Amino acid sequence: MASASQTPADLLALAAAPWHNPTKGRTNIPGYPLPPAIAATPPNLTPEAHAQVLREQEAALLQLGSLYRDQQNAEGLAKVITLSRGFFMSSTAKAKTAKLIRTLLNHFGAIANSTETQIRVLEDNIAWAKKEKRIFLKHSLETRLASIHLDLHHFRPALTLIEGLLTELKRLDDKLILTEVHLLESKVYRGVGNVTKAKAALTSARTSAASIYTPPPLQSALDIQSGILHAEEKDYKTAYSYFFEAFESQASAASFAPAPRKDAGEGADGAVPVGGEQIDTEGKGALEALKYMLLCKVMLNLPEDVHSLLSIKLALKYAQLRDVESMRAIARAHQDRNLADFEKALRDYKDELSSDPTIRSHLAALYDTLLEQNLLRIVEPYSVVELEYVSECVGQGRQAVEAKLSQMILDKVFHGVLDQGRGCLLVFDDTEADTTYATAIDTLQQVGKVVESLYAKTVKIG
Repeated sequence: MASASQTPADLLALAAAPWHNPTKGRTNIPGYPLPPAIAATPPNLTPEAHAQVLREQEAALLQLGSLYRDQQNAEGLAKVITLSRGFFMSSTAKAKTAKLIRTLLNHFGAIANSTETQIRVLEDNIAWAKKEKRIFLKHSLETRLASIHLDLHHFRPALTLIEGLLTELKRLDDKLILTEVHLLESKVYRGVGNVTKAKAALTSARTSAASIYTPPPLQSALDIQSGILHAEEKDYKTAYSYFFEAFESQASAASFAPAPRKDAGEGADGAVPVGGEQIDTEGKGALEALKYMLLCKVMLNLPEDVHSLLSIKLALKYAQLRDVESMRAIARAHQDRNLADFEKALRDYKDELSSDPTIRSHLAALYDTLLEQNLLRIVEPYSVVELEYVSECVGQGRQAVEAKLSQMILDKVFHGVLDQGRGCLLVFDDTEADTTYATAIDTLQQVGKVVESLYAKTVKIG
């Protein structure tokens, strides 16, 4: 049993006791009781002593959550969150309750393969918050759950949650969470390919953010989403400016933010929740923005700018990371118009380039453009060229080359005919269009208008 005389250090020691620490001889079982420091609050205490015990219990609870995180025990962490509600969080201020739950939920991010457990815990706590009428906590948890569904590409459940949230938040006029939810809505619509609705949701998010103080992480997220949507419309210059704003903000925050302490409750996993968003103390947000900036330079056909961009002060710390190296390899291949090097970069940096759907989709378009340029370079000198030879030159299968050449002919990239019987491509010279026929037709139309005008005047005179 905890007492007012016990120090936080004593309670932290209790939280690390062998009965729930498998590294000290016992196996973690979800039904195991919590340590005495957390299990109950002594009766008949003065208000000051009671407050002290609550602080000690909070410290022990956070330490217990950190231990389960370090042990990769998702079920144990889930049990801490669930069991602690009834006897600890129910006697705590609502704001602190929300903060504690968010802190403990953050620990799931450091536990591998814990997504299903996290979803179950979130749904359970949402039901509890609704029953206890803790509306703001419910909104925060539902926002987090929608974000997880988005990460898993479960767009329908995410939209269902978002629609319910928007209805309640507009009634409460909670601008901060409303901004976050509209931003999530924009990401979901972009995920399903509806760019129009994604832009409308982002506009709503910016409108809500304009009337409040927007935390830098949230502002950066808005800028990145704006850049992504502009990039979807091939407006890479505008997209680059948004990504640069986000990169400056995130890189500066990562440079000046204190390193997370292992014993810290908030931000122990490298992030501190602020208004539902997280301050990035490890530079992950800045790295994402930098990759998008490099992508824009490549898509703008300016791969030579990649080196100078990586030499600026804020980018130097990221220049040697594999994520940045992957974009540098893509830029080199594009600059050399070398399809083989491009494919090699895609293979060598598969994880870095394929995990992000934004980069993956734009690189697919870039690969298609590069293939087209290589095919043009090969076929332009010839009037007749064998398809097998073209396939060997570009290192692609004949069927894929035929399909691409057919598309290029239909798009009038060049004039030619595929002779599949002979296995050849016939290439025709570009001919200047004869405008005589079009000019004659236009002249006759103008003469017709003059005749009709004269006839109308004759009728009036007559």
